[in-house]
Amino acid sequence: MLGLLGLIWGSSFIYMKMASQLISPLQIILLRLVCGLVPIALYAYGKGALKWDHRKHIVHFLVMAVVGTIGYYYGFTKGTSLLLSGVAGALSGLTPILSFLFALIFLEGERASLQKVLGISLGFLGVVFIAQPFRADIAATNIEGVLYNVLGSLSVGASFVYAKKYVIPLGIPVSAVITYQLGLSLVILLFAIDLTGIGNIWSEPYVAAGLVLGLGVLGTGVAYILYYYIIGKLGAVSASSVAYIPPVVAIAIGVFFAGEQIALLEYAGAALILTGVVLVNRQPARMRSGASTA
Repeated sequence: MLGLLGLIWGSSFIYMKMASQLISPLQIILLRLVCGLVPIALYAYGKGALKWDHRKHIVHFLVMAVVGTIGYYYGFTKGTSLLLSGVAGALSGLTPILSFLFALIFLEGERASLQKVLGISLGFLGVVFIAQPFRADIAATNIEGVLYNVLGSLSVGASFVYAKKYVIPLGIPVSAVITYQLGLSLVILLFAIDLTGIGNIWSEPYVAAGLVLGLGVLGTGVAYILYYYIIGKLGAVSASSVAYIPPVVAIAIGVFFAGEQIALLEYAGAALILTGVVLVNRQPARMRSGASTA
């Protein structure tokens, strides 16, 4: 399931990049939410998972809507519109690093070791390599795009920890949680969006299909089911290790299918981020041997 979720998330960057040539980031998110919400809501309703009594937890659903959906989607969508899709995907590797920082602060049992501090440092050094603030010819666009992607990683990293601490323990069926989260996100978004030109997406059938199926049905509906299932089984930080996969997938798609010219320094930045992820998520040998005998 980690592999499938990583593949879905990794391929989403090229869909966002193509759609951003036709409509605005907020319009992309709106269509993505509609296409992802409908099948999930119908499934939840058919399973009898939606309960009126769940309204008492609306604050948690609102937090997840803002942090785990709107902030997350907007950061990555806007950032991807300013960067190569492969580079934007590489930056998504920051998610487990930032998730660890949030877990360190808000979850019991997390400790900062020298290895993890080194991993965090390498991750942020990788961001500097990708942003390339020392290059005047590309610094402005690069830095803005990188910052938006960091915002996306911050949001989804925080949502991993928040869901583990407050949402998963509620015992509410995953399909219901996703329905409430996406539904509230859609309502919030409708108050802030300009729909002018949104119909442009249908002028390119392949781009529209990528948005509807790739970003909507798979990248939103299916991905959220996998997302909550993995958090419940593995925990917040371990679940965020799914970020090993999207950078590799996004770079491969960008280079081999979209013909993107990714610079050597950007490859180096991606490698540093992934090395940081490995160090942040790697458990000491005695803990691994203890877990294998448990």
